[in-house]
Amino acid sequence: MNTVWVSMLALGAALSVGLVQSPAGHRVVTPIDQDTLRHDGQVRTYRLHLPPSYAQHTGPIPLLIALHGGGGSGQQFETQSGLSDKADREGFAVVYPDGQANPGVLGLRTWNAGWCCGQRAATQRTDDVGFVRQLIDKLTQTYRLDPKRVYATGHSNGAMLCYRLACELPDKIAAIAPNAGTMQVKSACRPARLMPILHIHSAQDHNVPYNGGVGSRSLNGQWNPSVDSSLTVFAKLARCLTTKPTVHPANGYTVYKWTTCEQGTELHFYLTDDGGHSWPGGQKRVRRLGDPPSMVVNANDLLWAFVKNYTLP
Repeated sequence: MNTVWVSMLALGAALSVGLVQSPAGHRVVTPIDQDTLRHDGQVRTYRLHLPPSYAQHTGPIPLLIALHGGGGSGQQFETQSGLSDKADREGFAVVYPDGQANPGVLGLRTWNAGWCCGQRAATQRTDDVGFVRQLIDKLTQTYRLDPKRVYATGHSNGAMLCYRLACELPDKIAAIAPNAGTMQVKSACRPARLMPILHIHSAQDHNVPYNGGVGSRSLNGQWNPSVDSSLTVFAKLARCLTTKPTVHPANGYTVYKWTTCEQGTELHFYLTDDGGHSWPGGQKRVRRLGDPPSMVVNANDLLWAFVKNYTLP
């Protein structure tokens, strides 16, 4: 067997497990790399998606943390959102972590967003903030990912964790883009850095109503603050001059923007007339039971156009 053929076999074997060393010593992987890390005595799982352009360039690329909703998973959220396709077009990486599975036959995965959600996450106080911190450190040290351009997005319970990360992890995350979830932290939010936020919500969301309260379709009777109250916390922290944001009505949705804030921080809120408790522009999560996604906005396009403008100091 000649040397070239042996080398090709070795490369194929390395790719089959997703591991090839680049000249710079960083790990290069196949498009989806499933891996684990141990945090707080628990084995945590995640999926990392790298765009094709990762292998074509030598510089670091941004990282987006995509947090699934309660009862979902990283793999499910990747399929539902279509974020990996957006990442391929724009040249950023996406990591899809998994929340901890709750006891019971279904083993539904949830995040500890504070007051929400699930027995394993909130009741037993799973350290999801610490898990995300360790995940960011591992990924930025292992791959060519820019630690100053790390962003977080999430749906429902994942959106709630985004708000907690904005309060407790502003040194690691440059901007957040929550969808269909509001802030559930147990203590006052006092971040050491102002946090830019893009929030998307549907007026037809009956799981987490944008006006707050208990949703008529909520499975756990969770009480939710309103979107306005959540954003007001960060508007006050950023000392935005406007008490009411500029309103831009459009066909099928309304945009609210706080733009006169310190350090160039902006808060954007897209409220759609259609859709429901779903990912705008994505796939319907559960046939028959899930809400149809909004078709008047695309969450992937909106969030990336927003967060890419921000970097950590």
